Amino acid sequence: MKVRVGAYELTKKGASRYDWRDPYHIAVSLSWPGFLLLFVALELALNLMFATLYLLQPGSVANARPGALTDAFFFSLETLATVGYGVMAPATLYGHVISAVEIIVGMAFVAIMTGLTFVRFSRPRGKFLWANKAVVATHNGRPTLMIRLANGRASMMTDANAKAGVLIGEVSHEGQFFRRVYDLKLARHQLPIFALTWTLMHEIDEESPLYRYDRESFAKADIRMFVSVDAHDRALAADVGDMKDYSAADVVFGMRYADAVTVDDSGNTIADLALLSVLEPDVGAEPVAGDSVRWAEAGERAGGGGTNTADVVGTRSGPR
Repeated sequence: MKVRVGAYELTKKGASRYDWRDPYHIAVSLSWPGFLLLFVALELALNLMFATLYLLQPGSVANARPGALTDAFFFSLETLATVGYGVMAPATLYGHVISAVEIIVGMAFVAIMTGLTFVRFSRPRGKFLWANKAVVATHNGRPTLMIRLANGRASMMTDANAKAGVLIGEVSHEGQFFRRVYDLKLARHQLPIFALTWTLMHEIDEESPLYRYDRESFAKADIRMFVSVDAHDRALAADVGDMKDYSAADVVFGMRYADAVTVDDSGNTIADLALLSVLEPDVGAEPVAGDSVRWAEAGERAGGGGTNTADVVGTRSGPR
């Protein structure tokens, strides 16, 4: 069984992809083409089954040609949809019984498929826009991993929460290779109002799992980062979420995000989401160019400081 997590594809063995004991989960987890294909397949299967039952007793359907599968099939289709054109009709007790059963099955089938379709359409979805690349730049004199995202809808989102983690391959003292997931501490993981953009920041200090990784070792270790965000969409009156993954090749060193939020002469805040992934040279790229030890030394000389990574009202507060 193959499972896709962002851009990565994982393989599970010992478990089936579809658990037929839970048909509801199968129906809502299928893609739209898969769901429509399942609907057509079930419709055809039911009509073929009842058409075969009608053919078991010749003459059970009036005005149907004897042994004609097409006549029995289309009569079944009309009966299942509770339409009936009046040309063909049950002619025997057996035909009436099969028709009655098919009508009940048809009403239940239509009700179930209508409900599943409504569930798929009504499922709340957020529109989060993500920068194509994550960057490692200097912020307040310290090397900082930055990931920018934006609210892609016109409606306001509130109570946004973000989490970040990194998957690092390691070798134990016994020589066994394994992958470990580390949490990345964000300078700010919660945002009360998410209207424009949000730059998530993780300071690479001595406590960071990325502390001893520079540009070269980052790629060699095949580091993979995962970021998830949840927020409340006021227009939908529901919680929505999304996830983004970044491979080692998606992390750019010595660059920072170009400013995407500006304020015009009238004081109006303007967010140009077309600039979400645009990068520019890091103004403090010198400490970033070396390894993480020099990053830490540069941070100690600068003294650090707090950071506000949200762009709510358009004031200058770091990368936006």
